[in-house]
Amino acid sequence: MPAAVSDQASLAALDRAHYMHGYHLFDEHRQQDALQIGAGDGAYIQDLAGNRYLDAVGGMWCTNIGLGREEMVEAIAEQTRQLAYANPFCDMANPRAVELCAKLAELAPGDIDHVFLTTGGSTAVDTAIRLVHYYQNCRGLPHKKQILSRRHAYHGSTYLGMSLGGKQVDREGHFDFIQDGIHHLSGPYPYRAPAGLSEAEYLDSLVAEFEAKVLQLGAENVAAFIGEPVFGSGGVMVPPAGYHRRIWELCQRYDILFIADEVVTSFGRLGHFFASESVFGVQPDIITTAKGLTSGYQPLGACLFSERIWQVIAEPDQGRCFTHGFTYSGHPVACAAALKSIEIIQREGILQHVEEVGRYFEEQLKTLLDLPIVGDVRGLRFMACVEFVADKASKALFPEALNIGEWVHLRAQKRGLLVRPMVHLNVMSPPLILTREQVDFIVRVLRESILETLEDLKQAGHY
Repeated sequence: MPAAVSDQASLAALDRAHYMHGYHLFDEHRQQDALQIGAGDGAYIQDLAGNRYLDAVGGMWCTNIGLGREEMVEAIAEQTRQLAYANPFCDMANPRAVELCAKLAELAPGDIDHVFLTTGGSTAVDTAIRLVHYYQNCRGLPHKKQILSRRHAYHGSTYLGMSLGGKQVDREGHFDFIQDGIHHLSGPYPYRAPAGLSEAEYLDSLVAEFEAKVLQLGAENVAAFIGEPVFGSGGVMVPPAGYHRRIWELCQRYDILFIADEVVTSFGRLGHFFASESVFGVQPDIITTAKGLTSGYQPLGACLFSERIWQVIAEPDQGRCFTHGFTYSGHPVACAAALKSIEIIQREGILQHVEEVGRYFEEQLKTLLDLPIVGDVRGLRFMACVEFVADKASKALFPEALNIGEWVHLRAQKRGLLVRPMVHLNVMSPPLILTREQVDFIVRVLRESILETLEDLKQAGHY
């Protein structure tokens, strides 16, 4: 086999023969060639045929500062020349990892001053749960281990992360999940709230359900709650106003750690480095992050936690050791990429840009609500979702097998736009450098693609 294969036919054959894609239907993998991406710059990617697309998916929620930045390339290359790898365990460290941990402690809210570096979001979540259990054991509370999560949540694709998650589509098939010690509550889904409930009543019902579960399990047994500030892969659902604060207050009352899974929402996607305190007014005990941490230039994640937790687990003269870590934790090249990405976000005023253009993005997407099969348009700043329905009055969905989101996605793709299809949804998380003109392009192409889909549905007898 040659060192590099560039022709599409050969790549397609090798792809089908050897490359197992996550979340890809096996039958589809056999029948349809994958879109081979060969280049990227800014908010755009280009396939090997030379077709250029505005990537409204942002890679995988992660290309925050855009692709192809030379100063990122130089920072990564220089660090590779200087120190390509360093052992992260025990009494070993490297300057870039130390600098990054200090920077994250500076940016994080409140007393979150300690950082455990991981390889991505899934491993950050795993670390958070191990930390929670370790903390409770160090407190002399070995029975306090139950974790509360939510339906529609996504917390990574490791065995533990997927068990914490509550997306039904991820639980179909032939996988097993951890059954003990994890409890899923209703995910806040305002568009599909029970009929007849006001927003305030819906919020009250969610809070009441949470407290009832704590009391059922016994507060002395509940260790932590984990939640995304805004649902990501579960459908970009923004909880009703006040939800996070009221859940946090219950966690404070019942001595339950509050874990904010900010793998998606951190590093600018909602206009702040971290969204929990700045946007939703809560002070987490633990924050998990990844994705925008390096803007996708290198794989890296982090579990950030409070001084209060540190004081317990690192109590002097106990001889304790947190026997947990990864070969590539604190990788110097990844940390150098993160430091440079954070510098660019601060220097270029990208957070303010997200506040301004992100609001415009929200407003313009709402104009799609006049289309017959668009049931809901939701999101916050540069997290957005269009939900398709067969009937707007009843909110009835199209048959799942129809995969309506894919219909729209494919029609947008041929017009030069990539959105993420998720059965009944199109999800968007574009690079944070998106311009108003690019927002207009996204909305125009989506409208055209939805209208074409509508006509094709009618011709096929589905509408």
